[in-house]
Amino acid sequence: MTSVGDDLLGRVIIAKLKDCDPKLSELIKLRPGESSSYSVILTPNNADRIILHCSGNNTHFDLADVDFEVVQQAKLFHLGYPPLLPRLYANNGASLTAIFRRVHESGVVTSLDMTHPDPGGASGQVNWVHVLRQVLPYVDIFLPSVEEIVFMLRRDDYNRWHGDVLAHLSRAYLRTLADELLTMGVVIAGFKLGEYGFYLKTHMDRRAFARLAPLGLSADQWQNLELWHPAFQVNVVGTIGAGDCAYAGFLAALLRGLSPEEALRFTCAVGAFNVESADAASGVQSWHATLARIHAGWATLSYTLPDD
Repeated sequence: MTSVGDDLLGRVIIAKLKDCDPKLSELIKLRPGESSSYSVILTPNNADRIILHCSGNNTHFDLADVDFEVVQQAKLFHLGYPPLLPRLYANNGASLTAIFRRVHESGVVTSLDMTHPDPGGASGQVNWVHVLRQVLPYVDIFLPSVEEIVFMLRRDDYNRWHGDVLAHLSRAYLRTLADELLTMGVVIAGFKLGEYGFYLKTHMDRRAFARLAPLGLSADQWQNLELWHPAFQVNVVGTIGAGDCAYAGFLAALLRGLSPEEALRFTCAVGAFNVESADAASGVQSWHATLARIHAGWATLSYTLPDD
């Protein structure tokens, strides 16, 4: 559910999605006279990727672009990248909060994904602590990358570490960070940790899991958990979209009724498949192929998280 400009790129996007499944393009709006949003992603050897982004029509994405009648027919509502959508983070996230409040009140499970704010751009100047305090009471599942959430909630740490967050992590640090999100209102909080895998923590109050009833999750299984799963061993070709694929893997696992431990394992597996290809999605395999590789004894990396 998005929009594209009425330019060549917009038509290519719609055509590509129709090739995958005609239903994927049914809810895409065409914005006359506007250019489509796009990113140019550079992936040099032995260096982190560089993303050059043009906001295009995404500059105008707002509350009116969400068809709430369609959303009410879903079990799960997932929205991505407020830092790339200026109208959603404007006014301390008023529109972002309005979207999630309305979906939450309809009884649909809500999920929010982030991207790293641009330190030198408008999104990097936003008071993200305030934005998250406003919106997270209406967000059930929140799994940002650890770099994103440290930038947003603990900017002093981020600056002191010069953005090299992974090198300074411990279980105790992740625990307090996740507890902060759970206190703000999230039911399931977690962090994408790159080569360190995935960390997950859930709400201690079983009553909070009533919000996840459409997914059929057992509060007895899911409440008050702290889990970590290491990354799987792979030959890394590219990391574009790895976090998105991992998040999608987690949501798919929830919809399929996997246990917390199985869901986290599946999350890491989908992310691992992704990095075996240069692009953002072609490496991802089917549900059954992913499970087969896990059950065949897929080895994990030896990285560990210190306790303190």
